[in-house]
Amino acid sequence: MAEAIQLGRMTDTMEEGFIAELNVKVGDKIKSGDTVAEVETDKATLPVESYYNGTILHIAAKKGDTLKIGDLIAIIGKEGEDFSALLKGGEKKEPAKTEPAQKEATGEQKPTNGVEKEVTQPAVEKVEQPSAMPGDRVKASPLAKAIAKEKGIDINRVKGTGEDGRIIKRDLEKATAAPAAFTGKEGSRDVKVSQMRKAIAKRLTESKNGAPHFYLTIDVNMDNAVALRTQLNAVLPSKISFNDIVIKSVALALRQSPGVNCSWLGDTIRYYDHVHIGMAVAVEDGLVVPVIKFADGKSVSDISVEAKSLAQKATSKKLQPQEMQGNTFTISNLGMFGIEEFTAIINPPDACILAIGAIRQEPAVINGEIKAANKMKLTLSSDHRVVDGATGAKFLQILKGILEAPVQILI
Repeated sequence: MAEAIQLGRMTDTMEEGFIAELNVKVGDKIKSGDTVAEVETDKATLPVESYYNGTILHIAAKKGDTLKIGDLIAIIGKEGEDFSALLKGGEKKEPAKTEPAQKEATGEQKPTNGVEKEVTQPAVEKVEQPSAMPGDRVKASPLAKAIAKEKGIDINRVKGTGEDGRIIKRDLEKATAAPAAFTGKEGSRDVKVSQMRKAIAKRLTESKNGAPHFYLTIDVNMDNAVALRTQLNAVLPSKISFNDIVIKSVALALRQSPGVNCSWLGDTIRYYDHVHIGMAVAVEDGLVVPVIKFADGKSVSDISVEAKSLAQKATSKKLQPQEMQGNTFTISNLGMFGIEEFTAIINPPDACILAIGAIRQEPAVINGEIKAANKMKLTLSSDHRVVDGATGAKFLQILKGILEAPVQILI
């Protein structure tokens, strides 16, 4: 019996999928577990596998198609088998293509994707007719000829204003003062919105519009953290980053301040006993948030190894859905790009997100003396439905204390 291979829900937030690769063609013999297509979802590119053994009888989708949940990808069965019943309502139709609209009043055409058109900015001065054709004897004063030769001006194209159209000095001065016409090109390109970018747009718009954000910023002295990182990297096989130190410190601070380790659920507020830290990772199409689970119970070295592995999977689109779920708190670090301070949008279902800036050296009063200090700004974005200002401030004070006495992350 012929069977339909349809697009299923591959992540918890998926509503549609983009066919990144089609791995089969009509006539191919496949087994259960073979990959039929690779689908870009809102979080990662994942394989669509066949649950059946048989021959591909029909292909309903093609590379580049965007399918809804339940749309037909292919039909598998025995060679020569009738599969017409499975096609009812299963085929996707190509949308009608429309030509760019014309602006009738001006005759201007709307620019099309990827097409460049040449635009000339007219000179200020009106172009004059040449006073003589090439080969004709030019009427010009000796001084005018000398100026034209020095300036590289084609004297045949200069209009004379002297007696009988004779070219004189002021005509050459006028020609050199007139601005040249500038020719440039206008261009643009339209890029189809990826499933990941659609999901980011939807989720963050809902978060920003739905959750009343407020922001708290604190300055942290990172001198001791800088020294600790240097000491750790001298003895550990895997190098520790400042981000690893921050993740561990945040996890410990959440244990002491559970009021920010929570979610708004409408009728209830959920406070978590465990600490799962989501870390925002920039990828080609946008942003993904892999999760380091039980971060408070892991060593900073373990966190470093796991964070590197998850970041590598994120950039190569190999993250699995379960590696991007369960976060109770999120951090976003733009310090490596030189950004000193920013505010981040809360990543649902979390109640808070921490924005981490660059470590910068600046003068500071330490024990009554002005010294150079390594400073870092942290900005907490909070959902005011769940977290009050005092609760957020207390969390930042605890986190500041851990980062300024970072030996605590080793205990």
